[in-house]
Amino acid sequence: MSFRVALVTGSGQGIGRQIALRLGKEASVAGVAIHYRRNFAQAQAVAGEIREMNKLAECFKADLEKKSEAVDLIKKVERKFGRLDILVNNVGPFMTKRWDRLDFSDWEKSLRGNLFGSYFCLKAALPGMRKRKWGRIINIGYSRAEQQASFPTILPYAVAKSGLLLLTRTAAVPEIANGITVNMVSPGLIKGGAMPDVKDLDDSRMGTFSDVAEAVNFLVSGRAAAITGTNIIVAGTWKM
Repeated sequence: MSFRVALVTGSGQGIGRQIALRLGKEASVAGVAIHYRRNFAQAQAVAGEIREMNKLAECFKADLEKKSEAVDLIKKVERKFGRLDILVNNVGPFMTKRWDRLDFSDWEKSLRGNLFGSYFCLKAALPGMRKRKWGRIINIGYSRAEQQASFPTILPYAVAKSGLLLLTRTAAVPEIANGITVNMVSPGLIKGGAMPDVKDLDDSRMGTFSDVAEAVNFLVSGRAAAITGTNIIVAGTWKM
């Protein structure tokens, strides 16, 4: 079995950091690309932890809301490591603002950050994966996307993540013939994560960063080779 290289976008902190560290522990993963937009120190710290596992790790800066930078990120990772086998589209800005007070810039930022950036990276990563006849793409979603449900304060986010679910399932159908699976992992309310205005929060009913990372790790493993176009909801009993 070939050793794999993974890229986790937005992996300097939070869920992305935990996913990167979990993938770094996998015997089949030789290297992890750490992506950041602003905070190099955070990204470098994650890379350091992965290197302590005797794995390769490098940091890459990019604004994924811009197509040119997203495409260039994939190219840089492939040049540095020689390949890209696993793409985790984790970046997704979370905004809380009443729907009737939104302006165009709010919509644009949410759609670009949560949907367009993932689309740009997915499209750029596919040619190399097709060539090698193996690839795993995991998009990080939103637990209520299946129901197309939203709160009044997270409408653009919910719309973008619902679109990401459709992208996931659309890309999954043709790519399975190329040995590529495309799936989604959708957190609900997560301890330490962004929170909408929800009353009476109970930590015992919420998921954790590690729970999300384990779901991602399962989908990139050999155990999930026949699973594609699916959406794993990691939310405890809080589905937002």
